[in-house]
Amino acid sequence: MRENKKTNTEGLEKMTESQRPFAKINLWMMGICLALIILGFLLMSGGGSSDTTFNPEVFSTRRIVVGPLLSFLGFLFMAFAIIYRPKKKK
Repeated sequence: MRENKKTNTEGLEKMTESQRPFAKINLWMMGICLALIILGFLLMSGGGSSDTTFNPEVFSTRRIVVGPLLSFLGFLFMAFAIIYRPKKKK
């Protein structure tokens, strides 16, 4: 029969700041980018036209220019926030 081995937690070492995949600044930048993406999608949302009435608000600048631009910039900066490596302190 096999013996049940207990996990040895004494051999585990705490991860240092330089070993982490993301620094604190990366997480802040990703949070800001996420908020920018959500804001862009909220600006694009709204009621549409129905079969009987036409709503000219569908073609507003807010919906077809500003919202998509904010979302695109959020996705673009998100890639930068993931790739960014802060300079190491001496």
